[in-house]
Amino acid sequence: MIAVLNVHERLLPAPPETVGVLLDSLGSSGDLLWPAEWPPIRFERSLAVGVPGGHGPVRYVVSDYVPGRWVRFRFTGPRGFQGFHEFGVERLGDRRSVLRHTLVVRPRLPMWPVWALVVRPLHDAVFRDVLDRAEHVLTGEVARPHRWSPYVRLLRALGRRYAPAGAVPMRAKG
Repeated sequence: MIAVLNVHERLLPAPPETVGVLLDSLGSSGDLLWPAEWPPIRFERSLAVGVPGGHGPVRYVVSDYVPGRWVRFRFTGPRGFQGFHEFGVERLGDRRSVLRHTLVVRPRLPMWPVWALVVRPLHDAVFRDVLDRAEHVLTGEVARPHRWSPYVRLLRALGRRYAPAGAVPMRAKG
């Protein structure tokens, strides 16, 4: 089984303590990090080790958490995906930080095409949007905003059309 390593990061003009506030708000009613254009990230309780949650069809449990610095989520669904994703805040000085999202996943053979054709393009788009949101919250603007590719727009349109009853709809960006 081949592992996938996928990393998205953004240099932010804010101290790590300030960026950490964004991280700690993840999944809360006052979430400062997750973009509204995507199915919301939700947890059964406040962010803490052992708390289950997810976004869209992706399910996980908080496996590690250092408030304001780092949180790791171990995948519990969908079947066929083993691994984790995490957010970390790295100090680059008193007024600069890096917010990083790292995904390590091992799609089992039947899920490889799903990963390559559907999950990866959507994953890349949502986490670029997460980083845009972090930059906007901290600075009031985004220097180089991410734009969805035509393929991502198509996948999102298909997702809206064929979403199961009761699913949270994906809103258009903008």
